[in-house]
Amino acid sequence: MTKFNNLYLAGLMLVMASAGVTAQESRIGYINTQRVIAESAPAKAAGGKLEQEFSKRQKELNDLQGSLKSMSEKFERDAPTLTESQRGARQKEFAEQNRDFQRRQRELQEDLNSRRNEELLQVLEKAKRAVKQVAETEKYDLILANEGSEIVAYSNNKLDITDKVIKILNAGSK
Repeated sequence: MTKFNNLYLAGLMLVMASAGVTAQESRIGYINTQRVIAESAPAKAAGGKLEQEFSKRQKELNDLQGSLKSMSEKFERDAPTLTESQRGARQKEFAEQNRDFQRRQRELQEDLNSRRNEELLQVLEKAKRAVKQVAETEKYDLILANEGSEIVAYSNNKLDITDKVIKILNAGSK
């Protein structure tokens, strides 16, 4: 329903923009936000920041996963020679460590997603300012955000201002 509402809103804005201007030609552009998120310097910096911030925890999880694998392999090798109580104790220890691993993995993923969203919002705010700068400088009447063809049904590439926005973002403009 949201995609339909966005498409409807974009169409309505186009109709209103074209109906209000009769003798004057309108300038309309679009920006591909996915490209901005993938290619701009602030987005890449945010990705590096997240990588650095979460690399230690990810390494700890990888080490714990390796430890669990070794524990499982050792148990498989030793199982025939262990008593029933020893097998039960090792299985219980493995289950506890596995639950701890699963919990820590979930927490890491939740924290990473939360931080990624925070960083993404900052990048999008910078992009919004860059779009406004391009619109004011080059006298655009309307700029649409194109998120993988969800809003813009068709556009000529000459209307695409994404490269200009990325250039401003890469230059560090606010």
